[in-house]
Amino acid sequence: MDGIPLGASYTWKEARARGVTRGQIALDGLPIARGLYVSRAFAPTLAVRCRAWTKLLPPDATFGLETAAALLGAQLRPPAAVQIVLRPRPVLPRRGGLQVHVRDLREDDVVVEDGLRITSGAQTFLDLAARLPPAELVAVGDALMRAGHLTADELSARLARADGVRGVTRGRACAPLLTPEAQSRPESLVRYWIHIAGLPLPTPQVPVRDRWGREIVHADLGYEEWKVALEYEGRQHADPEQFGRDIDRYSLMGADGWLLLRYAGRHLARPATIVDRTERALRSRGWRR
Repeated sequence: MDGIPLGASYTWKEARARGVTRGQIALDGLPIARGLYVSRAFAPTLAVRCRAWTKLLPPDATFGLETAAALLGAQLRPPAAVQIVLRPRPVLPRRGGLQVHVRDLREDDVVVEDGLRITSGAQTFLDLAARLPPAELVAVGDALMRAGHLTADELSARLARADGVRGVTRGRACAPLLTPEAQSRPESLVRYWIHIAGLPLPTPQVPVRDRWGREIVHADLGYEEWKVALEYEGRQHADPEQFGRDIDRYSLMGADGWLLLRYAGRHLARPATIVDRTERALRSRGWRR
């Protein structure tokens, strides 16, 4: 800002003390709270906005819930207001654009990522267990594991000391379904819907082998015993190069006797269709309830 380095975010008081005029702040600053700005020279990502909030929050404030999940790499849209968690205290901060939640966090319930205090993967999963439907909770848990922010042991330990916590029953029911092998939210949702319908749980990234037993490709989800595979076709599959690789992969699978079911975004609103077609495919290969 005209030779005055303020970084990605600043407060009104901070900018004025360094000689920045009101007009310069109006031109440069994107207000995210009263007296708090993100410079228009930077993309107002969630991490940038959270880093800005630390200028106004108590030192022990921890970003939590959906905000934490998004910061930790889960494919979850956070609310417009930034969510923080504080230990109990007589007076809680109240500001527009901020949601404050009270938790008696232990130190191992908090991690520091890129200078931001964030609830741990296990604590975030537990907090969201009271807020998300089971399928979405599994998707978040898978994403946290995939990003390296959650392990089965860490989650088991946190859930073990969560008796009476809202959402713990759902969290404990979903925890055994989590896997770091699921590569996307749709894969996680499909796995959950198939499980809850009473079908065998498909294996993520199931290996497809050639006639000599060599692994040649992997399917998103599948059943090696019955040679039934499920593939989710996201937008990236429309890329010509990716499309060519997909065709090669599908022909290899077909040549080895695999029955391939392909799903797209439109099917995510119709879980019963996915379940029905998966069951029919399994039955055609000899599976019985």
